[in-house]
Amino acid sequence: MSAHAEIRWVVASYHAVHQVLTNPVYAGAYVYGKTRSQMTLDAAGVRRKRIKLLPRDHWQVLIKEHHEGFIDWPTYEANQQRIARNTRPGPHKTSGAVREGSALLQGLASCGHCGRRLRTHYRGRKSASGYHCAGERLVEGRGSYCLNIGGVQIDEAVTRAFIAALEPAKIRATVAAAEQVEMDRGAALKHWRLSVERASYAASLAERRYRAVDPDNRLVARGLERAWEESLTALEAAKAELSRREQEHPRVLSIQERDHLSTLGRNLAAVWTAATTTPRDRKELLGSLIEEVIVKVERDKCAAHLMLRWKGGALTEIDLDLPRSRPASIRTDEDTVALVRRLAVHYPDTVIAGILNRQGRRTARGHRFEGNRVCNLRQHWKIPCFIPNADTATGELLTIKRAAIALGVASSTIHRLINDGIIAGEQITPGAPWRIRLTDDLKARFNAEPGEGFLPMREAIRALGVSRQTVLQRVKRGELEAVHVTRGRQKGLRIKVMTPQSELFERAS
Repeated sequence: MSAHAEIRWVVASYHAVHQVLTNPVYAGAYVYGKTRSQMTLDAAGVRRKRIKLLPRDHWQVLIKEHHEGFIDWPTYEANQQRIARNTRPGPHKTSGAVREGSALLQGLASCGHCGRRLRTHYRGRKSASGYHCAGERLVEGRGSYCLNIGGVQIDEAVTRAFIAALEPAKIRATVAAAEQVEMDRGAALKHWRLSVERASYAASLAERRYRAVDPDNRLVARGLERAWEESLTALEAAKAELSRREQEHPRVLSIQERDHLSTLGRNLAAVWTAATTTPRDRKELLGSLIEEVIVKVERDKCAAHLMLRWKGGALTEIDLDLPRSRPASIRTDEDTVALVRRLAVHYPDTVIAGILNRQGRRTARGHRFEGNRVCNLRQHWKIPCFIPNADTATGELLTIKRAAIALGVASSTIHRLINDGIIAGEQITPGAPWRIRLTDDLKARFNAEPGEGFLPMREAIRALGVSRQTVLQRVKRGELEAVHVTRGRQKGLRIKVMTPQSELFERAS
């Protein structure tokens, strides 16, 4: 058997890479107690064991530089901070991993109306970037974005502010501010050292009081012992805070680094616009200095207000004039818009599209109408959408198919009766579906039993001595009464024929 295990190379997975980057062992540290098991009861009363990850402050053991690691501890902490920033943020939070798109404020922009992070989108033939807020609000019964704006102007304004912030004069001011911070750091550390001295004096005083008390007086001794323990805890906390602040020693810039920063400020504009600089590189540069960009749009004023929040806490406000919307050069003809306005009261978008296509109408660009195109046309002209509303006072308005089901006949029968003028149908425009107003009087004309005096169409023609067309015309004018029989062997129309007076006299004699 070989003393060394065989090394097998495999394709790296997301889980394996994440485990390497987040495990302190690879940074040369020994850790114990990162997790804690909990026993819980589910809804059925069954015991469930859960493993909970603890924050670093609650780890039982953390020994840095315990062994030689693949990376050092500062690199490990920098990795953790970057992973935390790249994690998908929650609501009303910015940041996130940098993507490949051209929208520069991806992960940095937030809505100035509701505070949510803005999402990016690309539209048009040139895939122009834009930003929108996912928080929807109801407008006229439909969802509408809280904010939706193109990103070209906003990206250019933020870029100008970013490059202006890195001018040589401002870089020199930043370097001077960093030096002033270093000078003020000594005074701050002196304050924390005094805090440690005060905590140490309080702990020694509590210890003397505890040792001076009579052991037989147990109640007082327990109180003094508790005060001594609290003072020792406060002393350890003060020492830990002092140690942390001493480790946060700001690095002083060297002369070479200052010269490099001045050169960077002069060449940044050229580097930014270079063909070799990718959108990802520009986003990395923006994220190094800008914490958040708050975007607020006022459509009624055609203006946008930007607030840049820098890493140091400084704020920069920018006002932008948005281009005013101009009437489209290609527009749908006024007759079609007026027809859609009339039809939208009675039909949904898909039915309206079918009516427009049957009439041979086309969109402004010559395409056939579809449901979404009718919807876009309505939204552009602010035409309300169809809302079903049955009119029970004058009868429910139904389509041919629904009316045929309600009356118990075939749809072809309804069409034939409309063509013959027996029942009335409604049609808003040529090509629109026929509709029947289903009233109680119409329902009474579709009976199972015709009643006395009603004859089939053929017998009524012979009895009246006229043609079928004349009989239908008299029914249409209301001179003859007609019903439709829906059951039995002889289904169809029945006409009520009055018996001539001469025939009555003949029968009486």
